[in-house]
Amino acid sequence: MKRRLTLCLVVFILLSFFVVRPVSAEDIITNQKLITVDTGKQKLFAWDNGQIVFETPVSTGMALAPTVRGSYKVRRKVPLKDMIGQVKPYKKYHLKDVPNIMYFYQGYAIHGTWWHNAFGRRASHGCVNVPVPASKWLYDWAPIGTRVEIF
Repeated sequence: MKRRLTLCLVVFILLSFFVVRPVSAEDIITNQKLITVDTGKQKLFAWDNGQIVFETPVSTGMALAPTVRGSYKVRRKVPLKDMIGQVKPYKKYHLKDVPNIMYFYQGYAIHGTWWHNAFGRRASHGCVNVPVPASKWLYDWAPIGTRVEIF
């Protein structure tokens, strides 16, 4: 019995070193431009020199089409484009004139959204939907290469 208790205590101590806590914006702040997307709060924050300079509500991916989480960079910027596609099991979509697109991973992007006003809750097929005025500010502010952290 004593041996089993000792073994449990050792395992508990070892596992306590490997406990992973959720990432927060404070963990990833730098002195450079940075965009963070908090999928729990459905908010986007623009950081410059360690300070929040802009924030906006967003709509990230729905349950069956979640927004990817992780560390990325703005890879490509497109001022205006039609977006056509399908994310199963959802219907096909054809959205004309999507503004201020900043791709950060494969087909995932932060972009302006004119077709809904559901900001603050999950409503996208995986992209980060932003109100059009906020998307214009972000598009003008963030150069290609700006770090994007999604958690």
